[in-house]
Amino acid sequence: RMAGAPPSYCFVAFPPCSKDGLVVFGKNSARPRDEVQEVVYFAAADHDPGSKVECTYIEIEQVPKTHAVVLSRPSWLWGAEMGANEHGVCVANEAVVTREPASESEALLGMDLVRLGLERGATAKEALDVIVALLEEHGQGGNYYEDGSSCHTFQSAFLIVDRSEAWILETSGKYWAAEKITEGVKCICNQLSLTTKIDAEHPELRNYVRSQGWWNGDSDFNFSEVFSLADDHLACCSGRESLEKQGGDVSAQAMIDVLRDKDSGVCVDSESFLTTASIVSVLPQDPSFPCVHYFTGTPDPSRSVFKPFIFVDDVKSVPKVQSPSFGNDDPAKKIPRFQEKPDRRHELYKAHEWARSLLENDQDKGQKLMRIMLDLEKQGLEAMEDILTRTEVLDPAEVVDLFYDCVDTELKFFK
Repeated sequence: RMAGAPPSYCFVAFPPCSKDGLVVFGKNSARPRDEVQEVVYFAAADHDPGSKVECTYIEIEQVPKTHAVVLSRPSWLWGAEMGANEHGVCVANEAVVTREPASESEALLGMDLVRLGLERGATAKEALDVIVALLEEHGQGGNYYEDGSSCHTFQSAFLIVDRSEAWILETSGKYWAAEKITEGVKCICNQLSLTTKIDAEHPELRNYVRSQGWWNGDSDFNFSEVFSLADDHLACCSGRESLEKQGGDVSAQAMIDVLRDKDSGVCVDSESFLTTASIVSVLPQDPSFPCVHYFTGTPDPSRSVFKPFIFVDDVKSVPKVQSPSFGNDDPAKKIPRFQEKPDRRHELYKAHEWARSLLENDQDKGQKLMRIMLDLEKQGLEAMEDILTRTEVLDPAEVVDLFYDCVDTELKFFK
C-alpha cells in the first residue's frame, strides 16, 4: 500500500510576482507510476431537465448547461486531476490526509469535483460554491487508485483560479474552509495549508470541531492545526521559493521550469509515484485576451513538451492523447472493480515510452531528440506570447487546430 498522499504540487502567481498582468497557474500531478493520463476536451452542452450524470462511482443530477472544459485525467476515471474551462477558470486538486479518515464508501472523488466545478462554474468563486454544495449533498469517498487489491482514500484540497482571484479550498469529509488570494505566489501540496486567514467556511465548521474536542474556542481557529495529524502541517512548498526568486517575472516558461525541477521535489520521480502529467495556464487579467493552457499529456515534465490549447468553437479533437475507451466492459465500471487492468496507453504515451528508452540507452540520440523537443516547445511559447501581446483580436481559425498540430508534430519527431 502506498503510504501517504501522492506529493503533487499546484502553484498560482499573481501580479506583482507575475509579468504583464498575467495570472500563471501550474500543477504537477503525482500519481502511481504506471497510471496513464489523457487530455480530453468536452464542448459546452445543454441537458434535459431531470437528466443525470454518471461520475466515477455515483450518479448525480445534471445541470441545465455545462461549460466547455479541457481536462488532464487518469484515463480510468470520470473526473480530472486538473483542467480549465472556456471562462478562464482553472481547477486542480490535491489528495490530503487529515485526522479524519477518508471514507471508503463510493461517493464523489476529489477528481470528480474538479471536473464538476469547471463544468458548472463561470468564475473561481462559482466553482468553489459548486464544489462545496456537492460535497454537502453527496460527500467524498471511494478508491483514488485503479487498484483492486486495496482501497486508497483521501480528503481533498483544491486550487481554484480565474483571471482576477484564486481560492484555496481544503476539506475534510463535508467540512471545509477557504482562503481568497489576489496577489503574490501561492503553492499547495499534499498537506493542509490554511491557517487563521479564512475567507469562507462551512457554516457548522467551528461547532463541529468543538464537539469533537479538537478546538476549545479560546485560541485562534487554525484550520491546519485543527485538522492535520500531529505535526503534519509543515511548509511544504519548495517550489514557491523558486517562483519568488523570479522577482516580478513569473511567466509560462518560469512555471514550466519550476515543474521540471527534480532537485526541489516538485517534479516527483520516486519508487511509488511519478509526475504523470502537468499543466500550465496563463490567464491575462485583461479579458479581451484569450487564456492559454499548456498540457504535457505524458509523464515527467522534464522529458515532456508543454503544448498550448486555446478555447474556440469547434476546436479540433485530439485522439492521439486520448486513451482507448472500454465502455461498459471497463473493469473500473464493473463491481467488484479493478479486477484487471486494461492497456490504457494512448499514442503519444507509447511514443514517449520509446523516447524514454532512447534517452536511457543512447545518450547522444536521446540528447539530440530532447533538444528538438524543447525547440518545438519554445516555438509554441513564442507564438502564444505573440498572441498575448498583439493588439488585434485573435481569429479563432488560427488556433482551432493548435493543440492537435502540436501533438501531431511531436509524434512526427518520435517517428
